[in-house]
Amino acid sequence: MALVVYNTLSKSKEEFIPINNGKVDMFVCGLTPYDDAHLGHAKTFIGFAFVVRWLRHKGFKVKYVQNITDIEDKIIARAHERNMDPFELERYYEQRFFEDMAALGIKDDVDVYPRSHDYIDAIRGQIQLLLDKGYAYPLDGDVYYNVVKFRDYTKLSGMKLDELEKHRIEPKEGKVNVYDFALWKASKPGEPMWEIKLKVDGKELTLTGRPGWHIEDTAMTHEIFGPRYDLHGGANELIFPHHTNEIAQAEAAYDVSPFVKYWLHSGVLNVDNAKMSKSLKNFVTIREALKGFDAEVLKLFTASTHYRKELNYREALMGEARQRLNYLYAAFSIFYNMHEVQESKDDAEIVKAADTLSEEFSAAMDDDFNTPLALSRLTVAINQLRAFAEEHNEIGSKAKSRMVAAVLEAAAIFGILGHDTYKTSIPMEADRLIKERERLRKNKKFEESDRIRDKLKSEYGILLEDTELGTAWYREGV
Repeated sequence: MALVVYNTLSKSKEEFIPINNGKVDMFVCGLTPYDDAHLGHAKTFIGFAFVVRWLRHKGFKVKYVQNITDIEDKIIARAHERNMDPFELERYYEQRFFEDMAALGIKDDVDVYPRSHDYIDAIRGQIQLLLDKGYAYPLDGDVYYNVVKFRDYTKLSGMKLDELEKHRIEPKEGKVNVYDFALWKASKPGEPMWEIKLKVDGKELTLTGRPGWHIEDTAMTHEIFGPRYDLHGGANELIFPHHTNEIAQAEAAYDVSPFVKYWLHSGVLNVDNAKMSKSLKNFVTIREALKGFDAEVLKLFTASTHYRKELNYREALMGEARQRLNYLYAAFSIFYNMHEVQESKDDAEIVKAADTLSEEFSAAMDDDFNTPLALSRLTVAINQLRAFAEEHNEIGSKAKSRMVAAVLEAAAIFGILGHDTYKTSIPMEADRLIKERERLRKNKKFEESDRIRDKLKSEYGILLEDTELGTAWYREGV
């Protein structure tokens, strides 16, 4: 099937056809390291890990770049608060960010993590192009982009030009338009600074300062990919002004439109239905979340909502995700540990289930990376496997291998079922007790069923969870 993605630029679904056949250049706005990464970052980066894994699964050769913004107002302000060098602060939180991404199991999905300050020469060159073409102007040591000069400035956001005055305006007396944005900022005491030389009206101008936020990304991607590339991702709160300004800079500088073929934007993460904020005391870092939940739980939780939609984080919802994950492990384990023979009379049923899973999972992911639907297809398949295992005494080795491969291939896109606990079966007597307990619960004999639960814990170290999908078991400490 053809892969279809929702392109923010066209505001419609489009078939995904890379600029160069079989090759995808992909850039996602990364971290500004001035504090520990939070769950909003986790949602974005986990979501785009699903995207890049699916692209690679389909056979595309993907170069995935996620930048590190190491020059930015928030880094400088936080460093001043702590009486630290801005780069010392940035490197500290950058390292912690990499540790968080490794803990989530998604760090290695990214090929390159370039830092902004390594592209000062490219930034200078792009600013010079914009000056030469009349899109930029110097002002008291700064350089600004003249928004009115770029005809399609609001094509990504869909906003009207007069609406821009209501949003994130950088105040500066003398700007041609109030919504013009900085390409270069004059130096201030205590800030990182570089010296660049520019030509304006035939005269050489030496400026000391640092780049603006937006120019860092377009100079970087031009150096890495060239003037045009396939896919740009990020949170939808970056549509304006950041991605809007990226388009204005790159397309004006290099006369290429669109400079990014597909724009993908993810929904934000809220905590208890409110925007995450330290002032509201609902700010949750990735590290804090992983103290209470396995990384696979967070990835399954993220996959349960489409990447373009908002995700509401609550501990109760994470608890439900953990139960669901435990159920998938338990149900898959029952099938995985079936007695194998060379061939079984009902192998065709499992082969058909494997084919159905692969087809339905692919159809869901090919429809703009519909992870909730794909996850439901995986869950249905594992339910079928559990039912098959409970009704049959044996399975053919080839059919079993085919089904196991189909399940693990789908699960790997989400980064779940990566622990090998499913490979160990529970004792036959424990299995019999679990089934007996389910029978007792159906007959509303809860005291007897509770005694079995206690026995399973004390004698076998097995804990039970009654989920919406069925009873899940797992061992203490796992």
